[in-house]
Amino acid sequence: MAYPRFSDIIRDFAPGWLAAVMGTGVLAMVMENISHCLPVLFGAAYMLHWLNSVLFFLLAIVWLIRWLRFGKIALSTLRHPVQADFYPTFSIGMLVLAAEWHVFSPASPQIALIFWWPGAVITFVFSFAVLFHMLQGDHILIDHITPAKFIPAVGLVLIPLAGAPLLREMSGVVRDWALFISIVGMGSGSMMYMGLLGLALHRGYLHKPANGTLLPTTWIHLAPIGVIPVGLLNLLTQMPYPVAREMVLIIMMLVWGFGVWWLIMAVLLTLAEVKRRRLPFALSWWGFIFPLGAFVAEGLRLNQETGSSGFLAISVTAWLLLLILWLITAIKTGHGIWTGRIFLPDN
Repeated sequence: MAYPRFSDIIRDFAPGWLAAVMGTGVLAMVMENISHCLPVLFGAAYMLHWLNSVLFFLLAIVWLIRWLRFGKIALSTLRHPVQADFYPTFSIGMLVLAAEWHVFSPASPQIALIFWWPGAVITFVFSFAVLFHMLQGDHILIDHITPAKFIPAVGLVLIPLAGAPLLREMSGVVRDWALFISIVGMGSGSMMYMGLLGLALHRGYLHKPANGTLLPTTWIHLAPIGVIPVGLLNLLTQMPYPVAREMVLIIMMLVWGFGVWWLIMAVLLTLAEVKRRRLPFALSWWGFIFPLGAFVAEGLRLNQETGSSGFLAISVTAWLLLLILWLITAIKTGHGIWTGRIFLPDN
């Protein structure tokens, strides 16, 4: 097989590529968190942080060139009932980098803000662009309903998760607007997820399951489960509502408990597909990574807030699974780039 031409790679560049930035970023931040107990991990976490920053810029260049050179094709992808769900991964990647730079370079908040402001704006733009086309016409079928529909909602709730810690670096009108944007993102993303959760479960119960390369989207359930409570907690930390913060902690425990159950279910469904040999490698495998990382981050935050060792034990176990899945997915992605197979349209 001849290696694809650069123009073909640009033309067929899948929006889901930026999920690699999301997954690598959350792994770096989780490892930095765990390094407080295991300092040996900090070096690896720091290397992942820089690797992810470079990865984002490389992928962003290709992403932007595609819009400039193949604008009609990119626009048709934005209207696709499945592929459109992955377009917000671009701005979500920016929000992840904002949180990442805040963690690794707290003394330089300007870098994090450079990623956060455009990331927040573009996330809102894509949430309207993607859902507007989906709510127009009758091209969305039950077969198109997968947890990938959660991605725009996850982007919206990531706005306060990444932005709330940065509010202390702002003042005056700028801070007021950043807080307002974070509140709107939290509200719209949370409500959107609740509605989409019902649709996803409806398909799971009453329609054929999402198997094969769609199976990794099952893990995306863990993303809003992990992001929404932590984002809300971050937001309340910057507001004078201590009672509300305590209530959110209780809700966070309930949501995290559902996350434990769903993680086990996702593992069982994945093992069943592996046993049937119906899980070929594709870019969708990055769907394993960020959601699991968000769940681990939520558990680590609960451990910090409550001191319960149970949260820590399950989070570290899930982190080990996260590390294994990231290594497998990264190696297979690298091999796919080397051979050129990953650039084929069906990936």
